[in-house]
Amino acid sequence: MNTLDLERMAVRDVNQRLHDDAAGTNTDQQYEILNPMGRHAIAVGLNHPFDVTVRGHAGYYCGSMNKEATVTIEGNAGVGVAENIMSGTVHVTGYASQSAAATGHGGLVVIDGDASARCGISMKGVDIVVGGSVGHMSAFMAQSGNLVVCGDAGESFGDSIYEAQLFVRGSVESLGADCVEKEMRPEHVERVRGLLERAGIDADPAAFRRYGSARQLYNFKIGNIGYY
Repeated sequence: MNTLDLERMAVRDVNQRLHDDAAGTNTDQQYEILNPMGRHAIAVGLNHPFDVTVRGHAGYYCGSMNKEATVTIEGNAGVGVAENIMSGTVHVTGYASQSAAATGHGGLVVIDGDASARCGISMKGVDIVVGGSVGHMSAFMAQSGNLVVCGDAGESFGDSIYEAQLFVRGSVESLGADCVEKEMRPEHVERVRGLLERAGIDADPAAFRRYGSARQLYNFKIGNIGYY
């Protein structure tokens, strides 16, 4: 286990060490980052299958632009955790602030607690599993991927959604423009089951409801001007 202490190193130096090791010959691929103290941009842009544990709360954009690495945040995460993730896994054991996994193209993001507003905004293939609830405008302009919410969803859920699949076990305060509830078929139950298993969350996949696009806003229509 490699230990990087942010009381002794700058965030830039920690990130540089991770990138240098990815390009080098270090065979120990496990890292722990101590004393994050809410600092921003920890463990960003990783492109190697490292296993990185941040032992404490992280600030903005922790684990963003991740490729291949597994990043675990033992605490809460600030705005934009796992933003633009391409592959690998980012796991927040606490709560996440706004725009978790925004624009994510792939990989898995797990948040054990709640996620604030705009979780999964403009998601483009990432899978997101939230153990608690999500705030307003979550999955706004979500293009592809899956968002599983074990709690409730706030207002304007899935606004202007494209082809992402949304699953909620609790209540939805309101649906956004062009987002509708859809039939939960057996293949969707199995999809949710698989995502819950990958996230390590024990929940009944049959208890979820599915939401997706009504596909009425794909092309400009003057009659829909009020929704744009």
